Order: sequence, then structure tokens, then C-alpha cells
Amino acid sequence: MDRRKSEQELLEKAKKPGIRALKLHPLYKGKIEVIPKCAIRNLEDFSIWYTPGVAEPCKEIFRDPENVFEHTNKGNTVAVITDGTRVLGLGNIGPLAALPVMEGKAILFKYLGGVDAFPICLDTVDAEEFIRTVKLLAPSFGGINLEDIENPKCFYILERLRAESPIPVWHDDQQGTALVTLAGLINALKLVKKRLEDVKITLVGFGAANVCIAKLLIKAGADPRKMIIVDSKGILNTKRDDIAESYKEKIEFSRITNVEGRDGGIEEALVGQDVLIALSKPGPGVIQKEWIGKMAPNAIAFLCANPIPEMWPWEAKEAGARVVATGRSDFPNQVNNSLGFPAVFRGALDVRARMITDEMCIAAAYELAKCAEDRGLHEEYLVPTMEEWEVFPRVAVAVAKKAIEQNVARLSFSEKELFKMAEEKIRRAREEVQVLMENGVIKLCEDE
Repeated sequence: MDRRKSEQELLEKAKKPGIRALKLHPLYKGKIEVIPKCAIRNLEDFSIWYTPGVAEPCKEIFRDPENVFEHTNKGNTVAVITDGTRVLGLGNIGPLAALPVMEGKAILFKYLGGVDAFPICLDTVDAEEFIRTVKLLAPSFGGINLEDIENPKCFYILERLRAESPIPVWHDDQQGTALVTLAGLINALKLVKKRLEDVKITLVGFGAANVCIAKLLIKAGADPRKMIIVDSKGILNTKRDDIAESYKEKIEFSRITNVEGRDGGIEEALVGQDVLIALSKPGPGVIQKEWIGKMAPNAIAFLCANPIPEMWPWEAKEAGARVVATGRSDFPNQVNNSLGFPAVFRGALDVRARMITDEMCIAAAYELAKCAEDRGLHEEYLVPTMEEWEVFPRVAVAVAKKAIEQNVARLSFSEKELFKMAEEKIRRAREEVQVLMENGVIKLCEDE
């Protein structure tokens, strides 16, 4: 195969979704709408759904606030909230330009998790104002999904809201990416016959995703002393004097990682390492083949920059990496947080969890890994794909069970009951879309 031609074809392919998006977004004028879920036989039914009948459920909720989950959709509704300061690979484009992304997130919630999600783009870059606004919105929602917030502000916002909100708060750029990365690594380590607690891990890039990945890996059993972290200025260590005091995550990881005190950049950080997890700037060429060649035998490389990974996956393989993953759907082993957040919220909402703990994320990662293992692991199949919809109720059950075990759930069900609840809601959401398309309510573009 002509390598240069192959790379050009991939670059052209990467442009196609954007071209189609510019055509189809104006066709639909957005991607979500509000439709009734109750029966409306005639206008007389509004005396039940609205006044005067609606006063009775209002009084029930006033008598006992927990009744809100019985009389409204609060328990199945998530707010997808951003300030537009770090949107995909676009950066600080503001709340209006972030809205298409938040709508896209909402349809993933619905189609993959049966969760009714609604985009909310806040016109503020102030962390305290953001936190206050989210807390004021909490009565209307069963959960909060934070999205596309610049760091280090995103860490502070998540920490505060997890501690102070009466409903579960999750930051998908942190926890979702970390969950799916952990799932992929669990299975990659099985293939190369290494243990999480033994391996030496290098993380390239230290934005929101890799900060949370590092934290979750440690909580799952990885040894921080064997970790090496590289930010835009080099390897983190205690000798660095260029780290702002306000960036407490970098200060903390400078102290607990890199016990050998390595200096340098990506090349030096990869020598002898078992695992590379890269979420840095788009490539190719950010990471060189010869650097991968300096890793330990049977190395694992997760190259997850979007839209182009830090290096082409075949180059990593040629350099000696045994297992390679990326963030792209057109390469094997796509590490995509869409495999995580719909199921996590499905499980959390079904038991009315007060929060989403790290242990719930780890339980989700292990179940996601087990789903792939049950189908048959190999070097080009580490985690399920989004087409394998039966994965989502399984992961939802794992999350719900852990919430019950940790006493953060308001409700308790058996495993069988949990699976039935999750499966029915997810199946219903997918079938709704199909019915609407088949009946022409959702129209297809003529040349699609």
C-alpha cells in the first residue's frame, strides 16, 4: 500500500463528517425537541396533565419532596451544561457555538442510555457563578453532566458540585474518558499478560482527561511511583519551578509520580515504559516511531488525540507496540467516552443515586471490559463498539449495584430488576427513533 496515499485518504475521510454536518444541521434546525410521553386522546386530557388536575401531584410533592420522582420526569432528566470555554478541539468558542455539541451529547444520552438530556450553555466564565447557577437548576434535573470546560477551572467546579449538589454531577471529559480508558487498559493488559499494579505508565498531555485518568488508574490499583506524566513543557517532577500554585493537580502529581526523577520530554518519558496513554495535541508526528521503540516489550499505546492521533496506529505497531488504541471509529480499538456516560447515568438514575463515585466508575470500567471479553478479546478488539447496544444495560446495572453497595442510592433493586429497567428504557428510546423515521416524522435527507 502507498503509505502517503493511505494517509491522504484518511485525512480526506476525516473531513467528510464535517461536510455532511453543515448540510444536515440546517435541515433539522437542531437535533432535539420536546414531545409528550403521556397519552393525549383529546383536549379534555389537559385537565389531568395541566390545570385543574395537576394541582394534586403538586400538593403530593409539597408534602414529601421525594414524590417528585413519582409525578415528574426529574428522575430521568440530565442537564448537559457548559460555558463553551474548551469545546472539542475548538477551544474557547463561547456558549452559542457550543450548543450544537451539547445537543449532540443529548441525543447520545437518549439513544444509548434512554436518558432525557437537555443542553444548557451558560454565558459566564466565572467558576463561582457557574457553580451557583448549576445548583439553582438542580431541582429540575436528576443529574448534571458537565461538558467542555477549560482546565484547571473544570477540576474545581466538579469538586465543588460533587460535594454540594443534591443530585449526581459528572464531568464527561474527565470521568467518562477515564472510565473507558481504564476499561481498554484492563483488557490490553490481559492480552500482554501484565498486571495493572506492576506496569510503568506514561501519560502524555495533562488536560482534564489525563488528570482524571491518572487518578482513576491509581484508585484502580496502578502504582503512581511508576507513572511518568508529560505536559507541554516536559516531564513532571519536583524540580520543576514553572508550575502555577493554582494548578494543584500538577503540583500533587509532581510529588507522587516519577519516583526516579526523570527529566526531558516525551522521548525520555517512554524509555522502558509498558503503557502510553496520550491525550495531547493532534498529530501525526507528535510521537515518533523511534520513541515507541524504546518502550518495554509488549508495549501498549493509547493514542487518543482527535481528530488525528499523535501518530498513526500502524506506525506504533511497526515500532513495536503490541496493542494500539485511538479515539477514532475508523481504526480498531476506539476509546470513546460515549461507551460510558449513557450507561453510568442510566444506572445512577435508576437507583436515584445522590452522587457518582469513583468506585461506580471503576465498576463500570470492569463491566465494560467484561462485555468485550465475553465476545472474545484480541489485539484489535479491546472494548465494545457503540453498535453493541446490549452493553449499556449491563454497565448500568454494574453502576447501580455499586451505588447500592456504597449507600449512595435512594432505591434498592435486585440485579434482575435493574437489568430489566435499564433494558426497557434503552430499547424504548431506540425504537422511538425508528418509529418516527419510518412514519416520516423524522425526515431523511433525500441524498443520504
